[in-house]
Amino acid sequence: MWLLKKYKWTWILLVLCLIMAGYLLWTTYAKPKLPIIRPVESFSLENVDGRNITLEDTNGKVRLFYFFFSSCPDVCPVTTFRLSQVQDLLKDKGMFGKDAEIISISFDPERDTREAIKAFGDKFKADYSGWYFLRGDQQKIMDLAMNSFKILINEDQNNNFVHMDLIGLVDRDGNLRNIYRPESTPQEIAQGVIDLAK
Repeated sequence: MWLLKKYKWTWILLVLCLIMAGYLLWTTYAKPKLPIIRPVESFSLENVDGRNITLEDTNGKVRLFYFFFSSCPDVCPVTTFRLSQVQDLLKDKGMFGKDAEIISISFDPERDTREAIKAFGDKFKADYSGWYFLRGDQQKIMDLAMNSFKILINEDQNNNFVHMDLIGLVDRDGNLRNIYRPESTPQEIAQGVIDLAK
């Protein structure tokens, strides 16, 4: 007991140092959770296997959303290839299809039949157990892209599309948490999914 009294200030200083060290470690290594940007609107769209898929069907998993059209001459194939790399990284972690999914939504239902979308997905070795390729009413899809993800899609009189090349990260409860731009690497995107799935 006399040791505690004699070295009281030493013990207090030691405890304070330990608290400060713990705080510094926590602030250095703890990753802040991404804020909720907005909830994603509910939808019901047709998958390549003919089933209707809703947002609620995929709740409970972290999801990446991408809006595309299969006859796209430039960004869609590049971004879909990047998503295929993300798929492989998540498979390596044992998460793909179990904790994480990819949802690619076509906004060109006239040309993007189920068969056309399936052929597009096959080119990128899509694993359909965790990667949905969806189609449906064009206006509803454009509204979903704009309202939930702030992604603009324009169609001209020749049925050519100009669209924003963005990937949305959605949490298990259906909330948008991040938007990935074309410069985001597959590793960055996969890490975002992994962090959100924890």
